[in-house]
Amino acid sequence: QVQLVESGGGLVQAGDSLRLSCKASGRTFRSYAMGWFRQAPGKEREFVAAITRTGGTTYYTHSVKDRFTSSRDNAKNTVYLQMNSLKPEDTAVYYCAAVVGSSYYVAESQYDYWGQGTQVTVSS
Repeated sequence: QVQLVESGGGLVQAGDSLRLSCKASGRTFRSYAMGWFRQAPGKEREFVAAITRTGGTTYYTHSVKDRFTSSRDNAKNTVYLQMNSLKPEDTAVYYCAAVVGSSYYVAESQYDYWGQGTQVTVSS
């Protein structure tokens, strides 16, 4: 089992950058593929990014591709989401998620563990 804690959210202006972190407990972090999801007010949670357990492959939803980058440091049990050129429509609670596996995963139902979320607000 793994526990996930996100951090790094905040209030920024359009065009700014933020880096979210998600720190995992346990000694088997390198076994987990990780994902990032977000939920905006009044909307369903949606996929943002995924990264394989080695960090060798990443995958992004179209709306954030070329602006967001996910990476991980397995020695620190941490996955990151670097968000550049932020837009007001990126405003949401951002969640990280984990699942044991060798691929990357884009569906909520594929993930077994979730963090509590961190708020990102982008003003125009």
